[in-house]
Amino acid sequence: MDFSDVSLTALRVFRAVAEQGTFTAAAASLGYTQSAVSRQIAAIERAAGAELLERRRDGVRLTEAGRVVMRRATTVLDEIDATARELSGLPGQAGTVRLGWFPSAGAVLLPRALAALRRTDPGLHVVGREGSTPALVRALRAGSLDLALLASAPPFRPPDAESPPLVLQTLTERALRLAVPTTHPLARGEFVDVADLRGQRWIAGSSSGEDRLMGVWPGLDERPEIAHTARDWLAKLQLVAAGCGLTTVPAVLASAVPPGVRVLPVRGGPQEQRRLLLARLPHPPTDPSIRVAAALRAAALDADTPAPRPVRRSPDASGHNRANVA
Repeated sequence: MDFSDVSLTALRVFRAVAEQGTFTAAAASLGYTQSAVSRQIAAIERAAGAELLERRRDGVRLTEAGRVVMRRATTVLDEIDATARELSGLPGQAGTVRLGWFPSAGAVLLPRALAALRRTDPGLHVVGREGSTPALVRALRAGSLDLALLASAPPFRPPDAESPPLVLQTLTERALRLAVPTTHPLARGEFVDVADLRGQRWIAGSSSGEDRLMGVWPGLDERPEIAHTARDWLAKLQLVAAGCGLTTVPAVLASAVPPGVRVLPVRGGPQEQRRLLLARLPHPPTDPSIRVAAALRAAALDADTPAPRPVRRSPDASGHNRANVA
């Protein structure tokens, strides 16, 4: 079989498998059966005369030949999609940046950056999606994302071990925070002592796998009591507001918490730092990607600036209002 006979369907399936990391996940994302995905991958590997995917216990990854095919397949599929858009009378893809982000970045940072870009670069089109760090890294490797916002925790290892290494830019590095109900005794002070976190109830990020304890303060010297689990940040914060427990939050979310929640620093024990990273493949970025990266960097720095403390007014002895810093 000649590689020029490979179908667009096979290319799309191949990209989906590389991006999703498993045949099962790719089949679910495409609405195919797993056997149909396997047949398409077998066909494209026969045409290439080489193994394009390394099958491992934890999923698949691209071989050297697979990276060559993926690079070319992405170009072909992007051109086909651009043709379809042009024929439909939709805006062309010139000036388009495909961006991925981790969940909490979509609450504050991303809207700020996109709002700024609408003012400065109204012709720039940013498309993308939310995802976990592994999914976003696979999408970068698969060529279906140009940039990805990633969160990183100590010891700050690279997000994957693939070669060549991704280009990583640290946008901010700030301490992890704690979200507590405003009615909770811990909300009375300006910080929480780590020793006071023993015996608390927690809102965790997930009920399975390694994500189970996301939302619990790292390094607790006890088995935490998980009151509820939720993937969505808003759901977690609303559960905190309802008095159901505590959860950890990145500092960037402090300005987006709902009423009934107070975000406080934690003192004592090792500092729990979190980095906000912007990742891309190690090839020269396009001009639109450079402009999007600059907007994300500016939004991150803006979010990193402490908000002014609110001013309240109280009457003085003469009955006039006097300004006080809260």
